[in-house]
Amino acid sequence: MMADEAEIRFYRASEKPYGVFSNLYRREIEFEGEVFRTSEHAYQAGKARKPEVKRWLMEAPSPSLLAMAAHGLYYWDVAPGWSKTKYDRMRGVLRAKYTQHQDLRQMLLSTGDARLVESATVDNEVNRLWGEVNGVGKNMLGVLLMELRGQLREEEANWAPMEAAE
Repeated sequence: MMADEAEIRFYRASEKPYGVFSNLYRREIEFEGEVFRTSEHAYQAGKARKPEVKRWLMEAPSPSLLAMAAHGLYYWDVAPGWSKTKYDRMRGVLRAKYTQHQDLRQMLLSTGDARLVESATVDNEVNRLWGEVNGVGKNMLGVLLMELRGQLREEEANWAPMEAAE
């Protein structure tokens, strides 16, 4: 691993080795008592206002089509307050993904202090919110991953002395 890199860019779930950071990466997670096919599924499940819309989203043939469908929802199909709650939901989803799968957790921790950047190619509002396009964007997925990486590192440091004492 090149953990001392200043920046690690990722986008496609199929990219090695950092595609695992994509929410479209195919790995089941349990979240809020449900099992979801990907972290994208777990995240987008919270966006739907009505159960039938959620069901429709969850039946999308692929994670990328799920994302496209969810981004295209009409205002009245989106859960009230979504713009205020979506980051906390993503935090919870990411915590579930990286604590339920030890290999993914190790991959995240192996990035050291590198800046994690979802580097999208298509320039649109969603890609500039969750990632960057041509260096422009809020990169919220990267920001939340780095935040989680710090928390996991801190948790490991706090647990280590207890394990050694056993």
